[in-house]
Amino acid sequence: MNRRMFLLAAALLTGVAGAYTVQKGDTLYSVASANGITVDELRRLNNLQDNTISLGQVLRLSGTPAEAAAPAAPVSAASPKNEKAGSASASPISTVNTGLPAAKLPDALSPEQLVPTPPGTHIEGVDISVANTRLVMGDAFVMRLSGPRAGDVTVSFPSELGENVRRPNEILRPVGAAGEYRILGRVVLGKTTPVVYQVKLGDQLVRGQIPVANLDQPIQHLNLPPKIGGLLKDPGRAAEEKTVENVYELRTPQVWSKPFAPALNTRAVSSSFGQPRTYVAGGPVNYHYGLDYPAPVGTAVYAVNDGTVVIASKFPVRGNLVAIDHGNGVISMYFHQSKLLVKVGDRVVRGQKVGLVGTTGLSAGPHLHLEMRVRGEGTNPQDWIGRIWPR
Repeated sequence: MNRRMFLLAAALLTGVAGAYTVQKGDTLYSVASANGITVDELRRLNNLQDNTISLGQVLRLSGTPAEAAAPAAPVSAASPKNEKAGSASASPISTVNTGLPAAKLPDALSPEQLVPTPPGTHIEGVDISVANTRLVMGDAFVMRLSGPRAGDVTVSFPSELGENVRRPNEILRPVGAAGEYRILGRVVLGKTTPVVYQVKLGDQLVRGQIPVANLDQPIQHLNLPPKIGGLLKDPGRAAEEKTVENVYELRTPQVWSKPFAPALNTRAVSSSFGQPRTYVAGGPVNYHYGLDYPAPVGTAVYAVNDGTVVIASKFPVRGNLVAIDHGNGVISMYFHQSKLLVKVGDRVVRGQKVGLVGTTGLSAGPHLHLEMRVRGEGTNPQDWIGRIWPR
């Protein structure tokens, strides 16, 4: 008997009638949708306080609510190490978007409401194409719309409903001119179910889907010393999070027209994008929403593209932070700097020096943590560098 069948059988033998064992890549939304129930009902049945589920967890699908689960055993405070998610020694990895403040999620659509329209369905005067037809969680991607009516459509991503994502299913207008337009898409970290897009013009509608794969990275245990790890509980964190969340809400016109450039004159990366990690022994497993570039203190940090500075301040976790609004929902963020060389409201150009590498905030050594946010969600910076649009 394989492990999945064994866990399901064990759940049934202990009186859980109608149960499911969480598999790699599952989210609360995907489990609820596959079993024809709502996210709220699944949470009620399992006494879940939020949308966090863990690999190997047995979920009730019907019946009366289960008793509250006991807290997980703490991780040993050993030296930093990597473990594969799902291995015998690994901590359970949360499949929730841990970068998003807790909030009640909107109801997900039923599976029937997410079914693609039949092949050959089209909108008169509009051609639709997606360059990247095999996405990975954390990707930014582009939908191309062409034709005489392409600028008149609206685009949304209804698969975001029920997921822990900022402004799910937001109605978007394409950007472009002369019959050539684009829409930026995003795949939230933790998502492995297909992205469903919907293009509308009047009563005409095209709905399609794009498969999404897992990053399949090991869990990294940083085990930061108490002096640094304690910053996660700093009283100033609430104001820090409110500041960045306000910036994620910006929807200004696009100002960049050239390819995105590197933020540092180095290609070395010390921590991968999307890597699941713990910061302190026994702490929760969170995703890494950017890339870390090690460099000596004082190394110049450059704007990756044209934009307006919307944050230039020091925070408990992000340290000396610069955030640049490039328009169209795209924000670049530069953490842990030793010195800031710009102020809020400054208009900067690609390649302009905005600060110096440091080790302020939640940092164990000098490096730049770079993030590229699309409508608030972290996307892989490597997909932007050297391109006007992500692939």
